[in-house]
Amino acid sequence: MDREVKRDAFRAGEWIWLRRAVMAGVILTFAMITLGYVLRTNSGAVCPDWPTCYGQWGLPADFMALVEVVHRYLAALSVALAGLTAVWTAIRFSGRTVLKLALAAAALLMLVQVPVGAGLILSREAAWLPAVHLALGLLALAAQVFAVTLAFSARYEKPRLDARALFFRLALVTGAGILALMISGVLVADLEISSACAGWPLCGGGLPASKAGWLAFGHRLLTSAAAALVIALLVQAWRRYRQQQVVLTSSTALFVLLAGQVFIGAIKVSRGFPLELVGLHAALTAGLWAALFVIIAAALVYPPSAVPVSAANGLRRKLGDFFMLSKPVIVALLLVTTYAGMVVGGGGLPPAGLTLWTMLGGALAAGGASALNQYIDREIDGAMQRTAKRPLPSGRLTPAEALAFGTAACLVSFFLLAGMVNLLAALLSLAGMVYYVLIYSLWLKHATVQNIVIGGGAGAIPPLVGWAAAAGSLNIPSLFLFALVFLWTPPHFWALALVRKKDYARAGVPMLPVIQGERKTRKQIFIYTLELVGLTLVMPLVGLGGAIYVVSAVVLGLWLVGAAWQVLRRPGNKVAWKMYRYSSMYLAFIFLALVLDVLI
Repeated sequence: MDREVKRDAFRAGEWIWLRRAVMAGVILTFAMITLGYVLRTNSGAVCPDWPTCYGQWGLPADFMALVEVVHRYLAALSVALAGLTAVWTAIRFSGRTVLKLALAAAALLMLVQVPVGAGLILSREAAWLPAVHLALGLLALAAQVFAVTLAFSARYEKPRLDARALFFRLALVTGAGILALMISGVLVADLEISSACAGWPLCGGGLPASKAGWLAFGHRLLTSAAAALVIALLVQAWRRYRQQQVVLTSSTALFVLLAGQVFIGAIKVSRGFPLELVGLHAALTAGLWAALFVIIAAALVYPPSAVPVSAANGLRRKLGDFFMLSKPVIVALLLVTTYAGMVVGGGGLPPAGLTLWTMLGGALAAGGASALNQYIDREIDGAMQRTAKRPLPSGRLTPAEALAFGTAACLVSFFLLAGMVNLLAALLSLAGMVYYVLIYSLWLKHATVQNIVIGGGAGAIPPLVGWAAAAGSLNIPSLFLFALVFLWTPPHFWALALVRKKDYARAGVPMLPVIQGERKTRKQIFIYTLELVGLTLVMPLVGLGGAIYVVSAVVLGLWLVGAAWQVLRRPGNKVAWKMYRYSSMYLAFIFLALVLDVLI
């Protein structure tokens, strides 16, 4: 019996290592394709020889040449890892024919990439080589993504593959259309024939008059066809797979990624191909291709599981549930801090357009992250009286719908901020989403009694996003806005935890009053409140706030310290609930004071 247990544990461990190896291969190939796209767009600056760079094996000083060398290193690592993974799977895993074939195909495609890549460097006049090189990279990535999806869905059992499904066939056709679109785009760019089909949607108001014009026009037709296929796939997923998380989320992400690629691509061209947008456009190309093959693999494994029509909510109710999934009250409070960061960072009222895109991107980021948080906490929410009526624990939305909605909102937010604001604001917003969803929701919330203290950094990022949007950079004063929200978070949420102590205990969340008792929590609320108010009073020393702000900080600070003192000295939930509500108003008012001081 012990021998069987050890054997099962060993096999489970092998599956874990296989998943890690294939996932590492996906990441390496994704990075390789992204860098290759950047190099192709800036082809005049790469190394003129191969395998050395300017006759040397070391790292070159020229930036684009350095990118080329890193691209080659990634390719070498990808080939080695793909080959070792394919051999290991063939030897150690019995059966799994489809998985083995996918990994073998990935290894073979990566190996063929090497001479094609060398030819691309040494024979620059061969216009067809960039298209072949990209096609091989995309097909290798497709095989790896296909394999990793099967590996994660196997559950140590052989998956039930069904290639007859309509959705699966539609996904294959969509894959072929997107591959043709990408290859045609490479040909149009490398042959420099975009001008042969001037105007839009037709060529100068009519059909093309040359072969080059037809090729450029054909790329437009392929774009329309690919978009139609992706939309059809999205509609089918929401009709037939509304309870299947992998299929629904990847189908929704595919649609958003395609729209984002077109959006970022248009901005990239209009701004003269800035390197950061070129890189982002390349990453979107690889990302939507990867999402497509997650769909194809998942459609083979998971059967349709549509929610019965009788159980479906009306459209208005459904939209309302998605709205509540985004935690609109929290979003509104975060937008106050974002706008204040814009005003203070920019030294005045920001332009209307910049305000619109920053606030919209911030709202989608906060709402999407909140939806993903509710997806992760759906079982905890069902065990707590305060959250039991939320859309997921009440059954009004499926977990797959929440995951797809949250993922889509986060992606759209990043694209809007990167394209219409600046990349720094987009990256800060992305960091906030990752912090809240992965670090706090998945790990800290259940791992430590200091979950709120450490996790407070996620909610403190929005003012930095606003500052970066208006100023284009960060400085020391901007970090004080981060610290203000960071110190505000523990007393605010610990006050709520006092009121909902039994809820958190029943859900198994290690909040401070549950683990260390109410007395310790009340003391910590008072200490953090003093630290918070002290920080607000020293902020004018670094140039944040003038007379209006100082008076407001003193008055608001005394008000909040008084509320915290009542929590410390008086038992019961009434004073804790007041502290929770007062702290929300305090944060809004203190940031409003900063804004008024700048404007007045």
